[in-house]
Amino acid sequence: MGGSGRAPGVAAQPADDPLAVDPDIAIETLAARTAEGVRALGRRGAVVAVSGGVDSGVVAALCVRALGPDRVLCLRLPERDIGGDASDLGFELARAIGAPTVEEPITAALDALGCYRRRDEAIRMVFPDYEPDWRHKLVRSVPSGALITFSLVVERSDGSTEQRKLPSGAYRALISATNMKQRVRKLLEYTWADRLGYAVVGTPNLLEYDQGFFVKGGDGLADVKPIARLYKTQVYALARALELPREIAERPPTTETFSLPQSQEEFYFGHPHERMDLLVWGRDAGLAASELAPRVGLDAGAVEAAYWEIDRRRVATRYLHAPPLLLDAEAGI
Repeated sequence: MGGSGRAPGVAAQPADDPLAVDPDIAIETLAARTAEGVRALGRRGAVVAVSGGVDSGVVAALCVRALGPDRVLCLRLPERDIGGDASDLGFELARAIGAPTVEEPITAALDALGCYRRRDEAIRMVFPDYEPDWRHKLVRSVPSGALITFSLVVERSDGSTEQRKLPSGAYRALISATNMKQRVRKLLEYTWADRLGYAVVGTPNLLEYDQGFFVKGGDGLADVKPIARLYKTQVYALARALELPREIAERPPTTETFSLPQSQEEFYFGHPHERMDLLVWGRDAGLAASELAPRVGLDAGAVEAAYWEIDRRRVATRYLHAPPLLLDAEAGI
């Protein structure tokens, strides 16, 4: 992860709680730095895509602290696979923090671009009888220190479910189709930012940023990223201090991509966020697997497997963080 130092308000690894955070200090400092960042870019305010989750809720509230509610637009971008609940929560958030909000449904745009058609074609590589009204999701293999594999789960019209392993070609086709959702949302964020003279403020937390859980040119694209140095546990602490609506401040992390309910744990990380925070912290702190194991409720072998995955994801997703390569015709790169 680029940059240096801990997030403001984060304690220096005390023995009792390595992720301790003073939320009041963190909120004050992050709000001030957000304001400085937006102004340094010559922008007048902030656009935040609010999903109804805790990350976007905290970021929107920080922007209101930084810039005032009249200079923060909470943009709600629902689509048919995830329904309207997230947009409703986004509306509740905007009302709670006093910021204006706009809803821009993206279903029609995704349909026109072939997102759902491409997705269905990918699913039929595994389930030839798949029908578009069947709900579905991706699940990963259990963390083991071996190569991660993915399976597709479908729920048929009669309510029965089936899971089948996803070949690499079908996996790439499915991910490339569903990544359109994040990229179309970002297109609208920047459209509104251009219209208002605002900056796009991103919502990735430390786990997502560090482990590459984002789409390049999609949710990974932003002008300012206020919480990219906060572990998920710390984001929840800020949500409580900011007095966000309970449904948002306590909402479990989801992918907001597939039509079946899906946690980030079963799709990407392999562990609940509370444990994943500590695993990444332990890896970066240089703790031996045997030393961290009692704290996270795993044996040393399972911690070693988690460390292996953390390192592997950092290498595999380096491309997502990479800026474009600027080539010199005479001197090379």
